[in-house]
Amino acid sequence: MNAKTPDDPATMPAPLALHRESVQPDWIDYNGHMNLAYYMLAFDHATDAFFDFVGLGETYLRANNASTFTLEGHITYDRELMAGSPMRFETQLLAHDAKRLHYIHFMYHADEGYLASTNELISLHVDMTARKSSPMPENVVAQLDAVAATHGKLPRPEQAGRVISIVR
Repeated sequence: MNAKTPDDPATMPAPLALHRESVQPDWIDYNGHMNLAYYMLAFDHATDAFFDFVGLGETYLRANNASTFTLEGHITYDRELMAGSPMRFETQLLAHDAKRLHYIHFMYHADEGYLASTNELISLHVDMTARKSSPMPENVVAQLDAVAATHGKLPRPEQAGRVISIVR
């Protein structure tokens, strides 16, 4: 997908619904549900769709020799998915600056509507020649600003910023 942000910020979707796919049979583990490793793969596909939308996808890499690297990630597993389950992803931009993006994906069972999982990520813009962080171009930052203008009005997801622990 190589979508552009809408010209009118009032029409910017919040959150973004950019990706759908189904659980593949070979993603099922011995417990009979989707293996945890494939949640990350599916979320990576949602990230690709999000990056295409804001102008940081594979086309951008080829044209600019720059890309993004993930710095940190966190997954919650809320309900299991079985082979063939259709998945619908929503993405919310939480923050960004000249070099970084902080966003969260929500994975839903596309037919039954329940939240199956979330994936919170921080990504860094990287000059692929130097293999070092670098500022994103102004047009990409402008696209992120447009997304942030509407996404900033959404409530902060309860899953964002969670710390892993056993509460006693």
